[in-house]
Amino acid sequence: MELVVLVNEQNKRIGTKPKKGVHTKDTPLHRGFSLFLFNSKRELLLTRRALNKKTFPGVWTNTVCGHPGPKESNTVAARRRLKEELGIRVVDIKEAAAYRYRFSDANGIVENEICPILVAYSESDPAANLQEIVDWKWVKWEEFLEDLNKNPGSYSPWSREEAQILNQL
Repeated sequence: MELVVLVNEQNKRIGTKPKKGVHTKDTPLHRGFSLFLFNSKRELLLTRRALNKKTFPGVWTNTVCGHPGPKESNTVAARRRLKEELGIRVVDIKEAAAYRYRFSDANGIVENEICPILVAYSESDPAANLQEIVDWKWVKWEEFLEDLNKNPGSYSPWSREEAQILNQL
């Protein structure tokens, strides 16, 4: 059973809860991470969330998101999810920025996370796990930023905000 780490606003652990039951209309604050994977051409690997996802199904988002387990660092959890979702292995993952968000989707299900923005690099194309993502593409960073402005509803709200943060660094 996958556990999510519940935290207070200072990111201090206050408990755990099974992931299966954590995302509701009253989702408690918990730890997450959000990873942007680039290649040497300055392209970002975007993924489209599976249609069976509980929150924000079918939208394009940054490469991979997830939750560190109770005894996992964000980078270890990000490596795990990259392998599970995309079949990609990376060694070097950097934390680029701190981030905290709360969003509700069209069904009222809430995402509520302290979610550092991670960055990694790879030249590998994914072998997508279709339970997690239904599509993927490499896109130039500048084109991604432009499309975020033109078609904001096509993307997860966290990826829109995180991209703006990364673009300021």
